[in-house]
Amino acid sequence: MDLDPLVNKMSIVVQKYGGTSVRTQSSREMIIENVKAMIEKDKQVVLVVSAIGRQGAPYATDTLIDMVNQVGVEADKRDMDMLMSCGETISSVILSNTLKSHGIEAVALTGFQAGILTTSNFGSASIVNINPQRIFHFLDQKKVVVVAGFQGIDSEGDITTLGRGGSDTTAAALGEALNAELIEIYTDVDGIMTADPRVVEKANVLESVTYDEIYQMAVYGAKVVDHNAVAIARRARKPLVIKNTFSSAEGTVIADEQQLREMLKESKKLITAITSHDHVVQVNIEVEQGDYSEALLNALEDHHIAMDMINFFENRKIFTIAQSKQNDLTKILKDLNLPFSYSEECSKLTVVGYKIHVVPGIIKRTVMSLTKRDIEILQSTDSNTTISFLVKKEHAKRAVQILHEEFEL
Repeated sequence: MDLDPLVNKMSIVVQKYGGTSVRTQSSREMIIENVKAMIEKDKQVVLVVSAIGRQGAPYATDTLIDMVNQVGVEADKRDMDMLMSCGETISSVILSNTLKSHGIEAVALTGFQAGILTTSNFGSASIVNINPQRIFHFLDQKKVVVVAGFQGIDSEGDITTLGRGGSDTTAAALGEALNAELIEIYTDVDGIMTADPRVVEKANVLESVTYDEIYQMAVYGAKVVDHNAVAIARRARKPLVIKNTFSSAEGTVIADEQQLREMLKESKKLITAITSHDHVVQVNIEVEQGDYSEALLNALEDHHIAMDMINFFENRKIFTIAQSKQNDLTKILKDLNLPFSYSEECSKLTVVGYKIHVVPGIIKRTVMSLTKRDIEILQSTDSNTTISFLVKKEHAKRAVQILHEEFEL
């Protein structure tokens, strides 16, 4: 993959580093080398960092949450956001100081110091606006700006956090606000893969993928990049590159079809990737007479229960929900006096590819390859870039392997 034509016209590059990338001195040295490479190309660099390490590490977000939970009194959501922002703040200061130790001028900023204004939905706030003037001020001083990811400030001056994947979202939003030419997401894998390597041993790293494809992959189970970050990058038409901090692998480029044609050769693959998501319950409601749809939908909304794979007929409603919401739904259906049944322990498989509805026969191949191997398809849905199948969880791993082999991914 040759990104030099793109990089050479850049002024600002945003790089995001996850918790494993900032965890140790040796891993931070890898970040320093990446920053030096950009500086040598006369690029201005903004870094976004996550909290150090994962659960169990002293300053990991989950570790901080556990410390509060041990008190035995449920903490206020506002106070929890103050606490949960600490891990990223610590990371930003440590990395900034590490850069200085290598002779690179740097400054650490919290999310709100970086101008990130959010809603007041503590624990899962959304970015409303970014005022990048302070970042521009430090960039003009030839400094690398290290921003604490995952956080911002609301209109009342309270610290907020953006929820899981929030550092990815921070990086993408800063890329848009700064008009950066490239956003790089560094993690501990070589890029986005055609399937979960724990399920498909021969899964391959994708050279490129469109915004729409990776958005669907992120929503349906792929965990390499947050779907909110993809949505922002797509809106701003800013290329995302997923790379490995610890290897020289070229990673995966995420852009629109036109950008990919300009940067890379178009892939000849019919399918891009396959994702799987467990802990799904299929719901079946059969009523001979009466329209109960509005009452049901209102109740689901009130209880924050999201439906998926929806098939509504006159006398039958079929949809899926997360297994964690099953007890709440049971109560709703009993209160509405609706007869229902569940198919439990299901998995949703999603075949992703922008050619799905362009090339004839793809849907037929997916269905036949599964049914010929005695894998029952409980339900299916499709969109412009996806085909999703509901199967029993016990068949999910084999189904992904079959589809991966069928389309030679």
